[in-house]
Amino acid sequence: MRLVSYDEICQGVKRAVIKANTILPDDILAALQLAAEKESSSRGRMFLNIILENAAIAQKEKMALCQDTGMLAAYIKLGQEVKIVGGSLEAAVNAGVRDGYQEGYFRKSIVNDPFIRVNTGDNTPAIIHIRMVEGEHFRITVLPKGAGSENMGQVAMLKPSQGINGAKDFIVQVVETAGANACPPLVVGVGIGGSMDKAADLAKQALMRPINLPHSSPEIAALEKEMLLRINALGIGPQGMGGDTTALGVNINTFPTHIACLPVAVVLGCHCTRRCSIEL
Repeated sequence: MRLVSYDEICQGVKRAVIKANTILPDDILAALQLAAEKESSSRGRMFLNIILENAAIAQKEKMALCQDTGMLAAYIKLGQEVKIVGGSLEAAVNAGVRDGYQEGYFRKSIVNDPFIRVNTGDNTPAIIHIRMVEGEHFRITVLPKGAGSENMGQVAMLKPSQGINGAKDFIVQVVETAGANACPPLVVGVGIGGSMDKAADLAKQALMRPINLPHSSPEIAALEKEMLLRINALGIGPQGMGGDTTALGVNINTFPTHIACLPVAVVLGCHCTRRCSIEL
């Protein structure tokens, strides 16, 4: 049995929150640099270079990559042999979020009720997902996500008869409908299977996989490639100003489903799809 303290979790989450909001993940940065080199549209290339300049300034000055520092989701893999001491796991995560947003001078965007809408003042509560695993493993991934991209996600409960072509058309339709609103170039997370809520969860988790790491299934990896080509053929381009780079990557997760179901969820990550993982 390994003991992990409330304070360790709080401090780890705080560090992850600050890093996620100020430093682009390596795979996203590399994809943006490559896109800027290959972009055929002069206007698209200009916006990609502005995005890269913004990322460099944010990292150097320890400032937020985007003014919308998002609602934070925390994905936790918790070993069965780990015991939390000194307080609850949920309280520790929220304390880390509170301290990280305060120390980083990040915008607090969370309201206490969908209708009353009084700001909570510290960007909590976070959305916390816990998955129990064997052993003493303890990993937390934070995913701060702004509303511009979050508002453009969709879930469709397709008929099984619509099959893979129906899923493909829906994925492209979601991106086309979003246009410039989700701040492209995008990372497109797709969840297929399970139930309505499971598909949405799969799609959000797909944003945490590096975009230079294809799916382990050759068939799904081929589908990811195909969808990226179709999405970039839309010509929406960086910041919706036209060009070759509407998306940097498409990540797809799948799960078994009911004989009468074909749920498909699409969650869009903006040009600064932010994430950071810590091991405790």
